Amino acid sequence: MALVHEFENSGNWLFKRRSWLPVFLIVVGVLMMYLGNRQAILFDMRDELIFLGVSLLGEVIRIFTVGFTPKNTSGRNTVNGQIADELNVTGIYSVLRHPLYLGNFFMWLGPVLFIRSVEFTIIFVLVYWLYYERIMFAEEQFLRRKFGDAYDKWSEKVSAFVPDFRRYVPSKLTFSLRNVLKREYNSFVNIFVIFLFMDFCRNYFLSDKIYLTPMWIYLFASAGIIWLIVRTIKKNTKWFEVEGR
Repeated sequence: MALVHEFENSGNWLFKRRSWLPVFLIVVGVLMMYLGNRQAILFDMRDELIFLGVSLLGEVIRIFTVGFTPKNTSGRNTVNGQIADELNVTGIYSVLRHPLYLGNFFMWLGPVLFIRSVEFTIIFVLVYWLYYERIMFAEEQFLRRKFGDAYDKWSEKVSAFVPDFRRYVPSKLTFSLRNVLKREYNSFVNIFVIFLFMDFCRNYFLSDKIYLTPMWIYLFASAGIIWLIVRTIKKNTKWFEVEGR
């Protein structure tokens, strides 16, 4: 099999199993906390709020992307295959080609930094790049076949992963908060679930007691209330349904 086909097939295979990467990172991260320097993971409010901020930066990138994105654009994958009714080249897609994956990177980088291990952080960056490089390749092959020269001309100017804000072109659509709430409420609360779990493991390894740091309890509870409200509205109303989104 030619490498181009092998890369595309493996990219499609990895996309369907992309939820494995966070699980892998959590398992390895917990193991690193258990085997590593216990003093390095002592609670520090300033540092841990910075780590949370890194993850929330990733969520902000995703929110900005989703809020301006029309329905069925830019090769969005579904259980039935890839969909792209049009090529999205405005808004955040005018400064980089894969903003959602950049958002995911920062969302997962926060818990990685929680471990306080340079080696683990380097491993994460390398694994993330190798994992998502194949996924991005497969998506771009689909878009190239569908949009041809239009895609090639756009991709020649716009970086895959490193934003160039000098090229920013305003989105053709207005920002849709309802579309963001509909699509991002799970990923938002998952940030706090992961940090709370890491805090639980850290405290147990340090004291051999089941204990949660109050800061993380309060933050998780606040995020959980938001999640519950949004989920209730989504399940019981059509308020989040926006035409063309």
